[in-house]
Amino acid sequence: MTYIKPETAANQSLVKVILEQALKAAQRQNWLEVSNQLQQLPQSKSANHKQLVLNPEDWQTVFNIALEMLIKADFQHKWEITKLFSLLGHQIITPLNTLALDETVEAEVRWFICQILGNFPEQSVVLTLVQILQQSNDNELITIAGKTLIQIGDRAIDALVDLLSQPKYCLLATKSLSYIRSASTITPLLTITTHENGELRAIAINALGSFHDRRIPPVLITALQDRASTVRKEAAIALGFRPDLCQSMDLVKHLQPLLYDLNLEVCSQAAISLGRMHQPSATTALFEVLQTDTTPITLKLDLVKALGWSKLSSGIANLEKALANSSELIVQEIIIVLGRSDTLELKHQSAQVLITFWQRQQSLSASIRQALATSLGELSARSAIPVLEELATDSDRKVQLHALSALKKISTVITDY
Repeated sequence: MTYIKPETAANQSLVKVILEQALKAAQRQNWLEVSNQLQQLPQSKSANHKQLVLNPEDWQTVFNIALEMLIKADFQHKWEITKLFSLLGHQIITPLNTLALDETVEAEVRWFICQILGNFPEQSVVLTLVQILQQSNDNELITIAGKTLIQIGDRAIDALVDLLSQPKYCLLATKSLSYIRSASTITPLLTITTHENGELRAIAINALGSFHDRRIPPVLITALQDRASTVRKEAAIALGFRPDLCQSMDLVKHLQPLLYDLNLEVCSQAAISLGRMHQPSATTALFEVLQTDTTPITLKLDLVKALGWSKLSSGIANLEKALANSSELIVQEIIIVLGRSDTLELKHQSAQVLITFWQRQQSLSASIRQALATSLGELSARSAIPVLEELATDSDRKVQLHALSALKKISTVITDY
């Protein structure tokens, strides 16, 4: 622990007087006076790195007064005293790290402590902030810890990279790097993608997925075959946000095998990502799995959504085929998804699919009829008016109401189909 030695007896005498007045003001909880007194303490002359000129005993007194004010004062005075802490130097890091992690300390105080710690891009500070992100349930505290971590940014990366080689801190250092969404973290995160620990690999893949860097897509594709399901899932998620690479890297070919993964979460994420590729070959792959009898219902629901997200005529056509031989739950989901079509061409196609479905079916449950009325209303197709007029006289009151609502919606929208 280092301190700046007071240069003159006059300085020491001045500090004693200031501290005496500040202590008296603190006893009265006159925080404005405390702040005014502490601002008069002598500072070093360096313009780049100002610090209070105090001996160890006086430093401790100032720290105690400032900490009491931080805990007891109102918001405005707390804000004022945070400016003083950075002048106390690196000695404040250890005690403030401890307080920041102490859940018995008021959340607002911990919020200000995070602000203060942001002035010190130390390894221990970064780890403290990450622990808060992991452990706290207070949204405001989580927000400020995240913002402070981003503020520290590149200055903390070298320190964290050093920790990667230490088994005790490797997990925490990896999580820390994943929170600092800076391009400077790409290289160390890439090294973690081959780590023996699957949890670390998954964290790294998750973080790398947010960057557009030419080194990353090949790593994500390799990760699709990782032995850990969490890694495969994160890789599938990440590639789902890169439809721009679909053609050049043949992403459909790489993602399709994951539709048959032993882990259902991996299958679902692969389906979602394939839907985002907006490619006919992707809709074909999705439909094949949807039609398989052994496909779990939960996955089928995701496959239906993915076909809708494809925004392709082939996706709508595949959903029409699935309507013919699916369970009621899947049929209802297909109807809902068709109602969400958002281009004129797809709206027209979806409306025709639903109208044909209504005309061919002899017996539909009330929930299916209700979903049908709602989706036809969302599509605002005039060609659906005869169907909706039938549904408006349905025996089920809810179906009637949804059909009438759909008719009203269509009457206010000018369409050509």
